[in-house]
Amino acid sequence: MKLSVRDAEPADAEALVRVLNPIIEARAYTAFDTPFTVEAERDYLLNFPRRGIWKVAIRSLDHRLVGFQIMEPFATYTTAFDHVGTLGTYVDLELRRQGVARSLFKATFDAALRKGYEKVFTFVRADNPAALQTYLGQGFLVIGTARQHARIDGRYIDEILIEKRLTI
Repeated sequence: MKLSVRDAEPADAEALVRVLNPIIEARAYTAFDTPFTVEAERDYLLNFPRRGIWKVAIRSLDHRLVGFQIMEPFATYTTAFDHVGTLGTYVDLELRRQGVARSLFKATFDAALRKGYEKVFTFVRADNPAALQTYLGQGFLVIGTARQHARIDGRYIDEILIEKRLTI
């Protein structure tokens, strides 16, 4: 599939929600448990952190937004973590395993280096092995497990902590 990757824009809010809400509603891929409104997503984009990175993947065939990746500073209450970003990756459920995430990772990592990030940190649900394999394929390493870290619909879910160094 031919894709282009660019920065997210407030006008993308509706398309972002079309990708994200089915993922949330599936109850299997993310720790988010409440769907987002277009207005909330647009507001989030408008107030996105200056050092944040929000990339969208656009399918060339029909110019449809098919996935996105969002990276934010790990913490803003201290400068001690300025080199660390947290990452989330979301791909249209019907288009998984077709190179969307791979395209997003490259663009996000390049932008992260330009913004001074040296390390990326994230969580992956322990019951989502496909996502974990995707991240491991991008050079992430497992550094631990947060037991019963999320509770969705009354069920506890472990999360795998992973990280990747962008610089040596």
